[in-house]
Amino acid sequence: MMHQQSMMVGDMVHSEIPVHGGHGGGEEMNNLGYENNVGGSYAYDDLFPALPHSQPPVQRNIQQVSNRLRVGSSLHTQVFHVPYEERKQDNANTFGEGESLRTCQSITKETGAHIEISTSKDGSLTFLITGKHSAVLEARRKILTHFQQQASKQVSIPKEHHRWILGKQGQKLKDLEKVTATKISVPGINDTSEIITITGTKEGIEKAEHEIRVCSEEQSRKALERISVPKIYHPFIQGPYGERAAALSAETGARIHIPPASTQSDVIVIAGEKNGVLAAKAQIEAIYEEMQKKCSTVRVEVPKSQHKYVIGARGTTIQEILKETGVSVEMPPPDSPTGTITLHGPHNKIGLALSKVCEKANSVKTATVDAPTWIHKYIIGKNGSNIKKITQDFSKVHVDITHSEDKVKIDGPPEEVERAQLELDEFVKNLLATLTYVELSVDPKFFKHIIGKNGTNINRLKDETGVVINIIENEGNNVIRIEGSHQGVAEAERELREMVMKLENERTKEIVVDHRYIKSLIGVRGDKIKEIRERFDRVLITLPDQGQKRSPIKLRGPQEDIEKCEKYLQRLLKEIAESSYVQEVPIFKQFHKFIIGKGGANLRKIRDETQTQIDLPAEGDDSDVITVRGRRENVEDAVRRIQQIHNEKANVVTEEVTIAPKYYNSLIGAGGKLIHSIMEECGGVLIKFPPADSDSDKVVIKGPIEDVEKAKQQLLAHANERELTSHTAQVRARSEHHKFLIGKNGANIKKIREQTGARIIFPTEKDEDKEAIYIIGREEQVAAARRQLEVAVAEISNVAEGDMAVPPRHHRHFVARRGEVLRRIADDCGGVQISFPRQGVNSDRVVLKGPKDCIEAAKQRILEIIEDLEAKVTIECVIPQRHHRTVMGARGAKVKDITAEFDVQIKFPERDTNEAADIPVKNNEESVEPGTNDIIKITGRPENCEAAKKALLEQVPITIDVEVPNELHKLLAGQKRRELMQTYDVHILLPPNDDTSDIVKVTGTPTNVEKAKQALLEKIVDMEKEKEDRALRSFELKFKVDPEYHPLVIGKGGSVITKIRTDYGVQINLPKRGEPDDDIITIQGYEDKAHQAKQAIMAIVDQLNSQCREEVDIDSRVHRRLIGLRGKNIRKIMDDFKVDIRFPKNQDDSLVVITGDEDNVLDAKDHLLNLAEEYLQDVVDRYQRPAAPSLGDFGELSGGDSSNANATGAPAAGFVVKGGPWEQRAPDTASTHEFPTMPGANRAPAPAASAPSVWGPRR
Repeated sequence: MMHQQSMMVGDMVHSEIPVHGGHGGGEEMNNLGYENNVGGSYAYDDLFPALPHSQPPVQRNIQQVSNRLRVGSSLHTQVFHVPYEERKQDNANTFGEGESLRTCQSITKETGAHIEISTSKDGSLTFLITGKHSAVLEARRKILTHFQQQASKQVSIPKEHHRWILGKQGQKLKDLEKVTATKISVPGINDTSEIITITGTKEGIEKAEHEIRVCSEEQSRKALERISVPKIYHPFIQGPYGERAAALSAETGARIHIPPASTQSDVIVIAGEKNGVLAAKAQIEAIYEEMQKKCSTVRVEVPKSQHKYVIGARGTTIQEILKETGVSVEMPPPDSPTGTITLHGPHNKIGLALSKVCEKANSVKTATVDAPTWIHKYIIGKNGSNIKKITQDFSKVHVDITHSEDKVKIDGPPEEVERAQLELDEFVKNLLATLTYVELSVDPKFFKHIIGKNGTNINRLKDETGVVINIIENEGNNVIRIEGSHQGVAEAERELREMVMKLENERTKEIVVDHRYIKSLIGVRGDKIKEIRERFDRVLITLPDQGQKRSPIKLRGPQEDIEKCEKYLQRLLKEIAESSYVQEVPIFKQFHKFIIGKGGANLRKIRDETQTQIDLPAEGDDSDVITVRGRRENVEDAVRRIQQIHNEKANVVTEEVTIAPKYYNSLIGAGGKLIHSIMEECGGVLIKFPPADSDSDKVVIKGPIEDVEKAKQQLLAHANERELTSHTAQVRARSEHHKFLIGKNGANIKKIREQTGARIIFPTEKDEDKEAIYIIGREEQVAAARRQLEVAVAEISNVAEGDMAVPPRHHRHFVARRGEVLRRIADDCGGVQISFPRQGVNSDRVVLKGPKDCIEAAKQRILEIIEDLEAKVTIECVIPQRHHRTVMGARGAKVKDITAEFDVQIKFPERDTNEAADIPVKNNEESVEPGTNDIIKITGRPENCEAAKKALLEQVPITIDVEVPNELHKLLAGQKRRELMQTYDVHILLPPNDDTSDIVKVTGTPTNVEKAKQALLEKIVDMEKEKEDRALRSFELKFKVDPEYHPLVIGKGGSVITKIRTDYGVQINLPKRGEPDDDIITIQGYEDKAHQAKQAIMAIVDQLNSQCREEVDIDSRVHRRLIGLRGKNIRKIMDDFKVDIRFPKNQDDSLVVITGDEDNVLDAKDHLLNLAEEYLQDVVDRYQRPAAPSLGDFGELSGGDSSNANATGAPAAGFVVKGGPWEQRAPDTASTHEFPTMPGANRAPAPAASAPSVWGPRR
């Protein structure tokens, strides 16, 4: 609000105040009103003028600014259509859109553009492509290629124009193909043909042809000429600084290409429009002929070292000589052994040019100063300070310092070079006298120790000695170079040699330590290890990281110190190991208090006397184990004392039970669960089994005597049960017979297990004895299983060999697909081995090996297969090729099901690629004779083939007409149609919107079509009912209600109107305020419900009419304060007094309406009036100010003689200013004129005439 106000005020000020320039306007303004006006009144605007503006404030349109700041999108969207008559026939009549979607997905993957496809009722396709511009164009071209009929046209274009059509690397042709969505074939470079072939849509071909012909016509107007002019005349054609050639190009419009001086070519190329090329050629030839007549040549020898001064920076000197004399200077090639410079030009100018060449060559002298490379940096100085100081008086001297040479080169005027050479030579001698260097050969492994952490060692040495130390690490040359003063270099060398000697004498050793002792070695807060490091301060001790079990302690330092430190550490670790013996004592939890004693006396006594550490489990811990640590003998003594106290205080006995070790694992159970459950059930007794490597069969039970006896009985019962169920027997059988004993999917062995209840274990690959089969269980179970296994082994051992005759023509069927049929027979017949003759052997003998009954079963199965093969026939099923894809189903699923069900083979013909093959058949016309591509071959037994043929024919789609009233088509379209199509796998086609036909076409297999038809007829009945119901629900009832009651009918947040709508299931529409008929409420729904809803609304209105309504006149200036922030204050008043209070919409209106019970309305009215009176007094007090004091109140400060102020003797009026802000009335916050709205908001129409603004007059 304030921002907009300031903008408007700025506009008003600018519109009234003139901008004063020079001419004394500012001075006049400053003196205005102070002359000859003593005792008079002054205008406020004259005394306090507004500041002038340098330029008017610009009020910008916010929307325009935002539009300028908007960033353009990088995505493009294009929509185009393919009419049905232009669609390709291979996809124009396909059933469903699966293939089209797959094609679009493929194009999306290739181009990156997003493609949406839709099919109209008339069969036309609509595509929407979104993506980057280039991707959209490429996708459009590919889509038109796949979906729209393609035409072809040949255009004859001159061969020399083809490269301009192709563009650089063929990019121009690619762009043209994208834009026109065509495929353009340009003959190869070796092909003499001028024919360019364009393939695509008719529109695209026309566009592409136009662009190609335009390009060709442009090239037809261009020309290219080559002129052979001797190389020596090229500078005269080019002119100094290329000015002559540039002027010629500008005059003729042709491009002139003159070969550079380094290129040994005489050909000048001119390209451009024909007229310009010919004009440029004529002028070049004229220049050549003119210069050829008056040119002469002179050669001069100049040392090669001075050639660069003749050439100048980027050849400027040569160009300068050419410009001044008209003579060209030709320099010899860089690899030339001679220094001959050749001059070409007019006879009368050669002498002048020659003198200039000699002058330039002798204008610069070169000298050298011997200086070793290592002092070059001292010559240069920090940031070049030294070299700048030397050359500051020689502005034209150039000093070149090359670090690969022991020299410094100086170039410049001869006299300055000599003086600079003397100064530099003396400076070098001083450096060599004060500086020196030393190189130390050091093993690179010591470099990091010499440098130190973050360079601390090397930086300290540099600071102390004031030298420069460089570590040079190259292959085979590892040195430390010290440079500086003689004394500093000597000190640094001595200290470095001592450091290297110390490092060479340094050794490293590792001590392997049990990771459990590391903590003890470190000590509390690292006290022990700190003491060791202080004791051996020359040894660096590195401890392994926590958690690393194999990392040793590393020692590094002088050999003698390392040996002493190692001995000390070994002795210390030995003491730690001796004092780290641990033993755990199981003591029943209830007896721990006796071990501790009163106030911990017993435990403290044992600890002190045995020098051990004793740890008891925490109070809430379930463990009853006490841990004792220390030396072995001390620990054993402490354990003995603890057990003695325990035995004295408890009735504890120890008993041994004899149990065979083979039952230990089963008694302990998985994770010790079984033995722990026994211990818990028996009062927490301790049960201890012998170690795994012991041969003892004694199990120790310790605890109270009753609990021990109970545990003993349970252990023996479990052991006896394990013994009964652990009877074992062995049956031996050859390993190759095991699969016959097991049977297919374990059928044989499962049968024996179920009959006997025994467990049978066959050997695995890891077992050494491959023939032993173990039987485990009760004795009678094992015996029964053993008998059955021995009988089976005896039968299988009776392996025989048999043969049979199989006609060779059927051999391929059995051995095909890697013998799949034979493997199936072997699995079904107990693993019998079947061997057919090798390929190429003319024999019908087939050998079978295995048990006799298995051999017979295999023979029978082979004969059955042969019988099927002999009876196999091939029949033909004629189905038009356009239906083959539908018959096969998605990924051939339907054909696979038919093949598996009827045990036949079905072969579909190859797809015909001829254009006529996919032409759709119209009006149910079928071909008179089926083609070869319509015949499907079915192979198998005759009855199976016929059944499969019938199943295939049932999959051929048909189209039927179903009559659906046209007015129901809109209800059928959309979700209902899609559900029918998905449920019954059919396609339902509705007539176009402009077609009044009742016929709906249903396409699919006969069975599905019939089901869909029945469902469609049922839908018709439902839709008729729905239509009738919709007509009943469309009843409309209108009635009048005063707009004043509309907000109360709506309720807070729409709660009242929503409840009425929900209760009666109707739609209620209330008009917007200010519309025509804004008192009409419309209800739509069932007739009875609409009347009930009307009654509910009228009941609310009647209730409101019965309430008291009071209008109160309250000054509009306090309305905002009464309402409060977001209506907070007025809502509280309404809640407190149970009334409804409405303020006027027009801010200038002062009438406030209070509605409610009579008593509540009167109370609310009194409360509002009291508040209004209080707020209004605040408004008056805020904006009323006392009269401004005049200058007369301050004596003679008014300026001028008071006697002259009033000659008549009337009292002086003083210094009075009129029109000041304090004389204005208080601003009206409710006025839209004084507080205008923001731009873009709806404004109320301005009044015809308005009072002066409280802010003062507009300026």
